Amino acid sequence: MEGHPVINREWHLVSRPVGWPKTEDFALVEAEVPTPGEGQVLVRNKYLSVDPYMRGRMSAAKSYADPYELGKVMQGGAVGEVVESNAEGIAVGDHVLHFFGWREYAALDARHAVKVDADAAPLSTYLGVLGMTGLTAYAGLLRTAAFKEGDAVFVSGAAGAVGSQVGQIARLKGASRVIGSAGSDEKVKLLVEEYGFDAAFNYKNGPVAEQLKQAAPDGIDVYFDNVGGEHLEAAIGRLNRGGRIAVCGMISVYNDTEPAPGPRNLARLIQTRGRIEGFLVGDHYDLQPQFVQEVGPWVASGELKYRETAVEGIENNLEAFFGVLRGDNIGKMIVKL
Repeated sequence: MEGHPVINREWHLVSRPVGWPKTEDFALVEAEVPTPGEGQVLVRNKYLSVDPYMRGRMSAAKSYADPYELGKVMQGGAVGEVVESNAEGIAVGDHVLHFFGWREYAALDARHAVKVDADAAPLSTYLGVLGMTGLTAYAGLLRTAAFKEGDAVFVSGAAGAVGSQVGQIARLKGASRVIGSAGSDEKVKLLVEEYGFDAAFNYKNGPVAEQLKQAAPDGIDVYFDNVGGEHLEAAIGRLNRGGRIAVCGMISVYNDTEPAPGPRNLARLIQTRGRIEGFLVGDHYDLQPQFVQEVGPWVASGELKYRETAVEGIENNLEAFFGVLRGDNIGKMIVKL
């Protein structure tokens, strides 16, 4: 097709990181813009997603998602504009959500593309608040943790894309108390002042167990875990009878080379009849229509607030990913092309 560049820049994984990923584990490679085949579309990506789970895919270990292949372009959420189409039902100019990020142009089977409405919400929201991170919050809180009105909810990583939405959905659905933890005083202020959390604390300011006890004097009914480690142990310690813990992520241990010590107080689950359950958003895509129907209007009305941290340019995609692992972002970290 006319008018688009012939060079496509894309990020490859060149060696598997040990511990914290390093710049030399990756390469920004120039390739030709692909030609879409039968049943395919060519998408010019506009926004790319970087997420903590990507660290797991950089290791060779068998996980819930296949490892990234060495010497090949990496994958991740992306939203973009269709510039060429050989597929029924998707036209040039349509906007689609797909999984071929970490590159400027992607040719993909139309069945892997989901049309999104650029008029209903900003395109970037389909990577965050109305996308995978939003559905993660929704499914984990409502299905895995079986949240019900009147529950006291504690969320770790609460200023992140998932955590901030968990807290707000809980509040909008009638939680008795919403408590969050984050890693800076600025984030704590944001949780209380902008997201409407009842209490929040900076986990770097003292033992999590002590700070949680102050923030939740009557205990908690639900803990949404994004962090693991000390937070998980503290939450088990504050769990009320019949309490539920949904384990979404454990970013505190992602770059550890030694196994992290487990919570030492699991016996409390016997007294509380509590449960801990891990979940993956991929098992809950059946909730997507219900999720967008319920959460979309909250986003549109401003009742549910969201933040994005945007980094410009494909050349900064890797630095944006490092930023997520360091906790630099407030809300969803996205790369704008």
